[in-house]
Amino acid sequence: MNIINDCKGFWGLLIFGNIENLILASQGATSYVNPVILLVLSLICVIIWLLTGKYATKVAIKYADEIEIIGGLAIIILGLQSMLEAMGII
Repeated sequence: MNIINDCKGFWGLLIFGNIENLILASQGATSYVNPVILLVLSLICVIIWLLTGKYATKVAIKYADEIEIIGGLAIIILGLQSMLEAMGII
């Protein structure tokens, strides 16, 4: 099992994170969370997401439409929440 070669297509995801993780990171930054702790937790989340995607894809593929809708909704909700918090509305 050579996980480095198997995950070659996902290194961008691992390095740059995903949209949800970036939104959560920005929320942490605006809440003055320790940046080192935020970095470590963000990397842990990305690695978990990467491993889940690698090993659970075959099981979850039949629910792809539902997962896409839920993921899109989460991006919209977290993005709105982040913007509202940054503006001081909530």
